[in-house]
Amino acid sequence: MIKHSLTYCIVAAFILVAGATLAAQMPEHAGRSYVRDAASGSSHADVEKHNACPHCGMDREKFSYSRVLVTYSDGSSAGLCSIHCLVTELKGNKGKPVKIVEVADLNSKKLVDAEKAIWVIGGSKKGVMTRVAKWAFAKKDDAGAFIQKNGGTLATYKEALASAGKD
Repeated sequence: MIKHSLTYCIVAAFILVAGATLAAQMPEHAGRSYVRDAASGSSHADVEKHNACPHCGMDREKFSYSRVLVTYSDGSSAGLCSIHCLVTELKGNKGKPVKIVEVADLNSKKLVDAEKAIWVIGGSKKGVMTRVAKWAFAKKDDAGAFIQKNGGTLATYKEALASAGKD
């Protein structure tokens, strides 16, 4: 009887320690894990390389419509969930030359050059990691249609980045 009780205690302790170790390794945001199962795959190559935002832990596949990919001149890159986390990334790497910043087109989820994108700031559609939404579009017509449906104003990348810096 004592032998069985001791075995159960050892097994229970092992399970608790293993569970705590795994939980400690997973990024979390607001008490929820956003890390994807690597076996589930992704339809976006950048998400396969950077599946979770390094600043907040959010799942970049789940937020593929707002994701950002910054590539530095040295070839390194960072995949982020939003322009909000891009601001954090750029502040943390101040002085590191940026080669390109790409953002997801809200409709197609394809990455486009952030400086060539048509941006909409504000509107009724809830943003990602912000109170004032910032959305990127590859086409001006799509941005216009979004504004007609949801409100907001047209902006440049620099204006959207400055607005995100105020969040």
